[in-house]
Amino acid sequence: MTLIEARNLPRHVAIVMDGNGRWAELRGRPRTAGHRAGSHAVRRIVRTARRLGIEQLTLYAFSEQNWGRPDDEVDALMNLLQEFLVSERDEILQNGIQLRAVGNTQKLPPHVREVLDELSVRSSANRRMVLSLALSYGGREEIACAARTLAQQVRDGTLDPAEVTEEALARHIPSVSFGDPDLLIRTGGEVRISNFLLWGAAYAELFFSRTLWPDYTAEDLYEAIAAYQGRQRRFGLVPFVRPSARPSELVGHTEPAPT
Repeated sequence: MTLIEARNLPRHVAIVMDGNGRWAELRGRPRTAGHRAGSHAVRRIVRTARRLGIEQLTLYAFSEQNWGRPDDEVDALMNLLQEFLVSERDEILQNGIQLRAVGNTQKLPPHVREVLDELSVRSSANRRMVLSLALSYGGREEIACAARTLAQQVRDGTLDPAEVTEEALARHIPSVSFGDPDLLIRTGGEVRISNFLLWGAAYAELFFSRTLWPDYTAEDLYEAIAAYQGRQRRFGLVPFVRPSARPSELVGHTEPAPT
């Protein structure tokens, strides 16, 4: 069992959920079966993060580049997204989770946007945890959109070019409106971040897991957090040695009883 410090949790965890297709192929099943199994992993990890007290969880659910996949796979992913939002609606609302989406959501099918927008509005006052879904999302695209906004303000005369600062640009990057990610996890064995949270991940701790996303469990998340807690986050400054946690400040993962 992996032990982690309850007082030194990452405030914002972001996950590239990779490996659904390979999980299905290894079992001789269609890729859509892997995506459905992956949706069960989403439920597990959202519940684990909420029980731990993680303040924000951002999941890379569908990239801007994913629109180039075969139509039947894209359709299946959109239907699974709608199904997830409908099935998890009550749990999200009852557990104080605020759901939000980042990305070019106008490209989503109307039947998905309708459910997504309704749940985002209904949960907007919730404060226990923020669950952000990156949908039709790209990190470069997000930065370019923010740059266009500032460029238009300069053109209109409402912003001086000297005021185009890091802080000014960040104000127009939705994925960091609740803060930069502290820990960025990628599953599936690939060692890259694939255009995810390029601005916010500048100082994030990176953790790469070989576990395919459908098999990802609470114990895997604990392993990533334990690795995070064992690192020094210097942000370009000198090292700071933090005292070790006392046994009473350690928590471990145990599976909750079925409900």
